[in-house]
Amino acid sequence: MGNDGKTFFGHPWALATLFGTEMWERFSWYGLRAILATFMVASPAHQGLGLSQETAQAVVGIYGALIYLVALPGGWIADRILGARRSVFWGGFVIMCGHISMAVPVPSPAYVWLGLLLIVLGTGLLKPNISVMVGKLYPEDDDARRDAGFSLFYLGINLGAFFAPIVVGSLAAGDRWHLGFGAAAVGMAFGLLQYTIGGRVSLRGVGDRPEVPLHPHELRRVGLTAAGVAVAVAIALGSWAATGTFTLGRFTAVMTAVIIAVPIAYFGYIMLGAHDLSEDERSRMKAYIWLFAAASIFWMIYDLAPSKLLFFAENNTDLSLFGIPIHAATTQSFNPLFIMIFVPVFAALWVKLGDRVSTAQKFGFALVMVGLSFVVMAMAANLAESGRVSVWWLVLVYLVQVFGELALSPVGLSVTTKLAPRAFKGQMLGVWFIAVSVGDAVGGQTGRLGDVMSEPAYYLVLAAMAIVAGLGLFAFNRKLRAMMAEHHAPPAMPPVR
Repeated sequence: MGNDGKTFFGHPWALATLFGTEMWERFSWYGLRAILATFMVASPAHQGLGLSQETAQAVVGIYGALIYLVALPGGWIADRILGARRSVFWGGFVIMCGHISMAVPVPSPAYVWLGLLLIVLGTGLLKPNISVMVGKLYPEDDDARRDAGFSLFYLGINLGAFFAPIVVGSLAAGDRWHLGFGAAAVGMAFGLLQYTIGGRVSLRGVGDRPEVPLHPHELRRVGLTAAGVAVAVAIALGSWAATGTFTLGRFTAVMTAVIIAVPIAYFGYIMLGAHDLSEDERSRMKAYIWLFAAASIFWMIYDLAPSKLLFFAENNTDLSLFGIPIHAATTQSFNPLFIMIFVPVFAALWVKLGDRVSTAQKFGFALVMVGLSFVVMAMAANLAESGRVSVWWLVLVYLVQVFGELALSPVGLSVTTKLAPRAFKGQMLGVWFIAVSVGDAVGGQTGRLGDVMSEPAYYLVLAAMAIVAGLGLFAFNRKLRAMMAEHHAPPAMPPVR
């Protein structure tokens, strides 16, 4: 499939369409993420929502958690109702509407909450299915070219993530928050335009139809169920609000509990249900649960970048690099920059090390790295008690964290598919993202620790949790490797974010 024989770096031209679409979608996502928390804590006099830092951190955590959680129903909708191609289009359209809603310059926060809801729903449709479409561009037995194609695709992700905070942060400076939100909307509009025009020829036949379409009576039943759930949630929230006890902080705590319950219920269903699991499958699942918990701890710390670390950049650092003034949002570009630099290095390293380094050891290394990054943050916070510190502290923090991400994120999906019982192979692909969801939600709640401890102590507590968990994986590496029947390391791939 192609466009008059044209190729994109030797790959089908359709990859260029999907590359650009995802790059602009990530531009809109990371652009919003780079200013959302600071917008929420800005006072109404400065066109913000006037929330406390703790509440804003919790809201950003739940927002990120839901983004990854709704990827599961988003994939199901594509498989059974819309097909991947239409799911990506409508997902992008809903995302754009969400950013437009947030860009409306009115005092009421209703448009903000509506916008965030739309972005969550739209991303759930777009994010998992555009990756599926990339995979469909290649024959099933062409693993090498598919891996290379995904590497190019992930480059688009990180390009969008790198430029978005710089552009959106600059536009939003001086309390022009809604201009920044508008830029995110324009970015998604560019992505939709490219997807529509470029896909007319190059994407023909790729994800046009659902894999296993629902029968009309099944579709009606699903529609009625979805409507019933929506009504029940609306009634529950309305009743809660009517009692006068509803607050954003309590709402995020309830949502965090619900999100944590999802994997507990799912793993309980697999391990305790009558699924005729073999002893090997049961052993591998026990090992996977430990890896899942470790990954959740990693993301709990790593995804504090758009909240806790952003506040630190805004309030405690001298925002200047090489003598050039920068905005706090620009610090969110450090992470994707380091990913683009070090992905080839780590990919070559894992190939060279081969099966000498197990999955548990890679996860353990990742946890130690993310823990050490918060030891650095504790040192910076301690110095910041006497005045602003250099922004290079944050540069170091993000560098160390990226070393951890490149050890954990690339193998996450691979080890998930490897350890999943045969009866749950398809479903388990989405479980890895639930680990991100749990980590984001819990990380958002850690802001409450600020009420009982100092800033340096906060970072040290989280650092200790990660380092102890990482050392635990090293200590039990041999046992975990035996439980997983691991004889070779999963293939190294760039991280999917």
